[in-house]
Amino acid sequence: MPFLTFPKANSAPSPEFNGLCAFWKRLAVSSEQADPFCCSPSWHLAYHQAFNPARRIFFKTSPGACLIFAEELFSPEKIFLTPMEASWFFGCPLLGEDAPDLLAEALACIAREYAPAFPGIVLSGIRPEGGLAPELLRRFGRDFTFYRHSYSVQCAASLRGGLDGFLSRRSANHRAKLRKAARQARERDISFERRSPASAEEAAQIYRRMLLVEKTSWKGIGQCGMAESPAKEFYEALIGHLTATREARVIFARHEDRDIGFIFGGMAGTIYRGQQFSYDAAWKDRSIGNLLQLEKVTWLCEEAAERYDMGPIVGPRMSYKQHWTEKNMEIQTWLLRLNRRP
Repeated sequence: MPFLTFPKANSAPSPEFNGLCAFWKRLAVSSEQADPFCCSPSWHLAYHQAFNPARRIFFKTSPGACLIFAEELFSPEKIFLTPMEASWFFGCPLLGEDAPDLLAEALACIAREYAPAFPGIVLSGIRPEGGLAPELLRRFGRDFTFYRHSYSVQCAASLRGGLDGFLSRRSANHRAKLRKAARQARERDISFERRSPASAEEAAQIYRRMLLVEKTSWKGIGQCGMAESPAKEFYEALIGHLTATREARVIFARHEDRDIGFIFGGMAGTIYRGQQFSYDAAWKDRSIGNLLQLEKVTWLCEEAAERYDMGPIVGPRMSYKQHWTEKNMEIQTWLLRLNRRP
């Protein structure tokens, strides 16, 4: 069975591993995923590194597809093969046009590896209206029972037409609020600093600044944000992976030589995926969050990015995303159980 050992943190990956990740990322951004960034290696490798680096990883490729599972051993009788990122289930472990064929090949390997038992198979990032969902049901519905484990709704905004085009798709009320906030920011000498780290040392310095801001935010004060473990280690690993490919995008809001807010995310091809943003709670009435979002969109449009993905729109404190996005995409997580033979 093709289990793969990933490089340890802070160790140099081999050319072969870099080539594998490049193929993986290419399929993530070209296979009509709802959340391409969270299908990419940066997201999954960061999760693996921060949450459970001891797991075995089952990685299989063909010329037109790749498949990535992590082994979860709850007991000798309770075994699952899950996506590498198995908390939010944003990414899909089956990528490429030939993914169903590759899954069929993988199932034969899995049956031999785990005989006489057969693990549960968890597939996330499945778009109900996409082409993969009905093909999986057609190909594997006779041998497996499909259960819906969970679902999420991801939201995105087109950057077609640049900044003017983006703003034209926002409400008149929202545009007026942004103009007012931008004018007040200029009057208060609030500035913005863009960073795309190019080295591990630069990424570490930027991440320390982010954490200092986070600790002054409502999330930091409530000890429920990225300054707490394991989120702290996850986002540190994520900015590290993104730095290696020059895909990290960070903006700081500053006042009188002090950071008062930040917004952080990364690129997957021409698609940007937001990750975290925070601002000092003392500035909560100054629209720092909106200003950071506007500055981010401005930067992305200057870079000719095509889409801004903002992640889940359903859940606590997610309603603000409705003002910034216009496209919603449902994704589901499925559990496949092998049917018992008579």
